[in-house]
Amino acid sequence: MAVIHRTVLAPTKLELLTAWLPSRPWYRRGAGEPRLAKAGGFRLDDPQGEVGIEFMVVTDTSAAPPLTYLLPLTYRGAPLDGAEHALVGTMEHGVLGRRWAYDGCHDPVLVAQLAALFEGRAQAQDQNVSDAPDREVAVARTGEGPLPADWTAADDREGTALTSTHGPALRLHRVLEPAPDDPSAAARGAAGQVTGAWRLPDDTRVRGVFAALHTGTGA
Repeated sequence: MAVIHRTVLAPTKLELLTAWLPSRPWYRRGAGEPRLAKAGGFRLDDPQGEVGIEFMVVTDTSAAPPLTYLLPLTYRGAPLDGAEHALVGTMEHGVLGRRWAYDGCHDPVLVAQLAALFEGRAQAQDQNVSDAPDREVAVARTGEGPLPADWTAADDREGTALTSTHGPALRLHRVLEPAPDDPSAAARGAAGQVTGAWRLPDDTRVRGVFAALHTGTGA
């Protein structure tokens, strides 16, 4: 179970993301540097209790109209070997000390737990409260059985694709679009999907697809 600490981060997550986000191929530039506000998200637990896993949703109001991004992040107490390209930055945590923040799509712990979420072995957790399931995150899947463990992440202009030599592929929707929940949509266009909620700048609460599972090698 992840424990949510009420403490200070320096720099803050949003400060790290403001500097990092424009380097991503799926980032859509607004007027000047990003102006980010937290809009939602959820967490997953690391079974080993070592890595923090957060799917953060932020809105960039520098764009017109504002754009909302899904940013899967991991927080570690030491650098992740071979993941220098995925480092978002480091920050000082008031309780845990120095933390290394990574683009979680390139962190095997987050990817494994995302697969577990699709399989029904993991449950989305509240972003801000310890040991509290997030009931707004919904998972739909048309098939059963385990997903592969050998995922490779690649970013493109549309988002992030996680592919496997065993066939299935996951597509992370980095730029989020509001859409009504429709469990049958997974059956029509994908083998599964994770949907969740976030707030727009006018405080309207909306839902959309965070991640989709495809049975072919493309995503």
